[in-house]
Amino acid sequence: MPIHWFPGHMNSTRQAIKDRVKAGLDVVIELLDARLPGSSSNPLLASLTTGRPSLKVLNKQDLADPAQTEAWLAYYNAQPHTRAIPLDAGEKTPARALVKACRELAPGRGDMHKPLRVLICGIPNVGKSTLINTLVGKKAAKTGDEPGITKVEQKIVLENGFYLFDTPGMLWPRISIEQSGYHLAASGAIGRNAFDEAEVALELIATLKRRYADRLQQRFGLAELGEDDAVLEAIGVKRGAKIRGGAVQLHKAAEALLMDFRGGQLGRITLETPDEMAAWRRAAAEAEERKAAQREADKAAEKAKRSGRRQDSGGEA
Repeated sequence: MPIHWFPGHMNSTRQAIKDRVKAGLDVVIELLDARLPGSSSNPLLASLTTGRPSLKVLNKQDLADPAQTEAWLAYYNAQPHTRAIPLDAGEKTPARALVKACRELAPGRGDMHKPLRVLICGIPNVGKSTLINTLVGKKAAKTGDEPGITKVEQKIVLENGFYLFDTPGMLWPRISIEQSGYHLAASGAIGRNAFDEAEVALELIATLKRRYADRLQQRFGLAELGEDDAVLEAIGVKRGAKIRGGAVQLHKAAEALLMDFRGGQLGRITLETPDEMAAWRRAAAEAEERKAAQREADKAAEKAKRSGRRQDSGGEA
């Protein structure tokens, strides 16, 4: 499901990140959703901050599958100039872990003469504002269950010699990996008007059936799991999403499933593995290459056609 959802403030965020990099930046903290650590990693951010050490924070790890979180931590920690740590935004003292990791990534900085300049970024609704408020011990950032709450950059002095620059949540203009689009929509990172909830719910059901079928059955009291659309209808029946005549309101059933997933009522779930993400990225890159080759072939064919028409009319070849 390709997604095109890039509100105006996200373009402003992109420019703000460019300006921050020019002004001087030592470490980039990217807050990821531990339930979808690959899909929630922003390729646009990587291109904007090339060469800067990166701290990947797998947030909401209390909602994710612990075994898969370990696999993702190993994946990111194997990358150069990168550290990865798990985090729950509700933790009481997350600053200690963040500051320690950032200082390790940028040794020699962190005093009043050479302050450590850190940019914290993440996709919308990943829990960044909640984390910021926990870090500073007061309500410094607005929070909510809709993406796009934070609108402007904020500078926070986390401790002496440690400056944290908070930016609004930002996606990238075109999400070309189909599975990532579904996962981001399921997590609540994308505005609800940009996707069909029933379609996203069906994809979520397919994933849950493969890995967490027992959680799905237990949560909704389902004796068995049939076809995906039948499961969604059964969820609607269990949640009373029926209209006159007995038909099920699929969008209501989808809302019930998505809300339960986002709130952790289905248990600790991770939607993707590092190997799956790598395969999806390869497939997307190959698809883009095929499209580019087709565009070039179409241009060549059109050029040849125009040349043939000129020759037929007696013009120059």
